[in-house]
Amino acid sequence: MESLIGLLVGAPLLGAAVLLCGGRRLDRTGHWLGTLLAAASFVIGLLLFADMLGQDAEHRSMHQHLFSWIPVADFQADVAFQLDQLSMTFVLLITGVGTLIHLYSVGYMEHDERRRRFFGYLNLFLAAMLLLVLADNFLLLYVGWEGVGLASYLLIGFWQHKPSAATAAKKAFLVNRVGDVGLSIAIMLMFTTFGTFAFEGVFEATGETSEGKLTAIGLMLLLAACGKSAQVPLQSWLGDAMEGPTPVSALIHAATMVTAGVYLITRSGEIFNAAPDAQLAVVTVGAVTLLFGAIVGCAKDDIKKALAGSTMSQIGYMMLAAGLGPIGYAFAIMHLVTHGFFKAGLFLGAGSVMHGMNDEVDMRKYGGLRKYMPVTFVTFGLGYLAIIGFPGLSGFFSKDQIIEAAFAKGGTQGWILGSCALLGAAITAYYMTRVMALTFFGEKRWDPEKTHPHESPKTMTIPMIALAFGSVFAGGYFKLNENFVHWLEPVTEFEHGHPPMSASTVTAATVVALLVGVGAAWLQYGRRPVPVVAPRGSLLTRAARRDLLQDDLNHVALVKPGEYLTRGLVYLDHKLVDGVVNGTAASFGGLSGRVRRVQNGFVRSYAVSMFGGAAVLVAATLLMRAV
Repeated sequence: MESLIGLLVGAPLLGAAVLLCGGRRLDRTGHWLGTLLAAASFVIGLLLFADMLGQDAEHRSMHQHLFSWIPVADFQADVAFQLDQLSMTFVLLITGVGTLIHLYSVGYMEHDERRRRFFGYLNLFLAAMLLLVLADNFLLLYVGWEGVGLASYLLIGFWQHKPSAATAAKKAFLVNRVGDVGLSIAIMLMFTTFGTFAFEGVFEATGETSEGKLTAIGLMLLLAACGKSAQVPLQSWLGDAMEGPTPVSALIHAATMVTAGVYLITRSGEIFNAAPDAQLAVVTVGAVTLLFGAIVGCAKDDIKKALAGSTMSQIGYMMLAAGLGPIGYAFAIMHLVTHGFFKAGLFLGAGSVMHGMNDEVDMRKYGGLRKYMPVTFVTFGLGYLAIIGFPGLSGFFSKDQIIEAAFAKGGTQGWILGSCALLGAAITAYYMTRVMALTFFGEKRWDPEKTHPHESPKTMTIPMIALAFGSVFAGGYFKLNENFVHWLEPVTEFEHGHPPMSASTVTAATVVALLVGVGAAWLQYGRRPVPVVAPRGSLLTRAARRDLLQDDLNHVALVKPGEYLTRGLVYLDHKLVDGVVNGTAASFGGLSGRVRRVQNGFVRSYAVSMFGGAAVLVAATLLMRAV
């Protein structure tokens, strides 16, 4: 079965090549070809998964070596794949959710003239993401990492005729490059420290390496994760990326690309386990971001940007769990998978609402849509209940485990982390209830002469129903008999945490936080008239609408100093470098101009020169004799 691993990447990569190079002859059928090849990758993943289940837990890892990529002396880079329980989880998530989003896109992009190219980019993204999670070494992972960055740039800026979309794509690309520098430095440090960048070789050598070096590598890996997963301080690109088509938001910003950082941290667990300072940095970033994103999501009237703030916050939960080490790795991935279901469903639901509302994104111009879009209302509603942690749904089981693990960290740190996670749960319930109330409840706030809400076609609603099914049942199945923890244990290890209170107490506190958030939002938006134009609001509200001034901070801290540095370098170049070069040239030019006067072509001048020279020689001779 190992020979099938390469086909996981090969199927969507073939689709990308055919769709992007095949020309207009594929315009009528290209979208179905892209969807078929995404589904083929999912089927291959299921076959490999079935074979993996037939093996003992300790012998489920599969390897496939394709070829030696860069064999130069001691520098050996291979194109080789590793399929274990962790990568298999991502394979099924990427290909399964990816196939549903491809199917949804058939209807959503039906009238777009460049639909074939869009599906080519989707296939390219799937291939790069699969390469990232299947690589058996950090250098090949880096290739997939950069491929994901390229594909996301192409997809976010797909509607490049819109200046806002082109700007958003460029912003995402540049911010992610900052994180990518961290990954490249980490790989260099690995090679100079361990002599290899293969997972097996790096992880085996961590026990013999100084904590300082491991901390440096861990911090660089965290920087990379912050870029891809939109974590503080590299989170500013995520909200703007909503300018891309909605299927892009569901695929990249819910289920796959933004989870790459969580995968990187979890895969590198051996490094972080041996570097407590780097692990603390991961936990801190996760805790700060889960609150940052939640606050931003409370103030957005654009339905997709509200969900983008939510994504930032939920990834923060995953990073917090990953930073807890063996007591949290499995729960980070568990929440990642359940989040992939309900957040992808929420984004597709948002796209369905936009489809029925003439691409209107302002929730203040919605209201009462549950009567006009019943399927969208039910599927979106189930995703809403899952993300706020309603008892019995997927998000309840995965988020509750993270909150419990945060308290289990122990000491003051455990209380701080657990309290942040609980507060985040309350804010999550608030902003998601706000989204539901503004969109599906209350009075109609649209112009009936211009807007006629309607349900989306089946190519869009069927994927939404499938994702809603996962939103409801996935978490419960994972929690049953600790299925998910035992599945990942051979790769991530697992330690039972011991919070200072019982699990039932943590659960009760989480439910109370949920009820407080829902109640506050319903009182504010469900029982009161909603103005079409947002009121000015408090200072915090105004700051949250501007993403808590993250762009302003970046402008002051990075853009302006960069401008001053550039101007200074230009000044030095003009005045110093050009001054030296031009001054030297001018000096030789002036000297040559003066010397040139001696060679003027007149015999009388030469005679005078000869006479003068002879006179000088005679005078010098007489002077020497006199002395």
